[in-house]
Amino acid sequence: MTTPAPAEILRYTAFSTDPAGGNPAGVVLDARALDDETMLAVAAEVGYSESAFVTERDDAERRFQVRYFSPLVEVDFCGHATIATAVALAELLSEGPLVFATKAGEITLDTGKDDSGAIRATLTSVPTRTRPASDAELDAALAALRWSRDDLDPALPPHVAFGGVEHLVLAAATRERLRELDYDFDGLAEVMRRHHWITLQLVWREDDALFHARDPFPIGGVVEDPATGAAAAALGGYLRELGALPDAGAFTIRQGEDMGRPSLLRVESLPGTGRIRVSGTAVRL
Repeated sequence: MTTPAPAEILRYTAFSTDPAGGNPAGVVLDARALDDETMLAVAAEVGYSESAFVTERDDAERRFQVRYFSPLVEVDFCGHATIATAVALAELLSEGPLVFATKAGEITLDTGKDDSGAIRATLTSVPTRTRPASDAELDAALAALRWSRDDLDPALPPHVAFGGVEHLVLAAATRERLRELDYDFDGLAEVMRRHHWITLQLVWREDDALFHARDPFPIGGVVEDPATGAAAAALGGYLRELGALPDAGAFTIRQGEDMGRPSLLRVESLPGTGRIRVSGTAVRL
């Protein structure tokens, strides 16, 4: 297979093997000739929540510099576009390990075929961290969401969690509360810009090993992400810090179902490293 022409825009959907599911991402495997303004314009033209741009590449060493743009802004790290790019590179070069240099730090990846024959990519996050959300942060976010404190699960307290970028983690007390998402787009975007959050990781815990998630992304010009790998890593670090991980240290996130794009993310804690592994498939659109 030959190297793509510069600025060829590929389209993949990540965390699904069905083109109708997952989170679509633009992927440019050779963006070495593109400046920041052009990459932002390409991301806006593609129109997905994120597009990934490989701005430096060493195919022999399987090391790549990757940048991520939403239609409105550049972000330091994006999980679903990372999975999409890793699958695209595995199809181009061969399956195996990859290393991405991102603005959030170095991300290592493994790629290989699963039992169905689909290529699965697993990213290892930068070290995660988490802290309790302040009352002011929580009140502002709840007001924009049109939620109340009574809507929250007291067993999973609000935190600001980091897995490459920061997310406010809010656990809903019921599946119905999570399903009925109708928020103030501009108001929440302003709150998120003020606190430098990339998405809100809204979750409901069905059991210790299964979470349902929704991720508003208004600062990127997108109402909701159908799958959010960076937030999955942040959630894994948050649960580890709270001692709320299953005994096996791994769990599954179902996301995108309420918006008609079902996605499946597998999350695993790496003991003693502070890092989280997030895995999923991707398919070209």
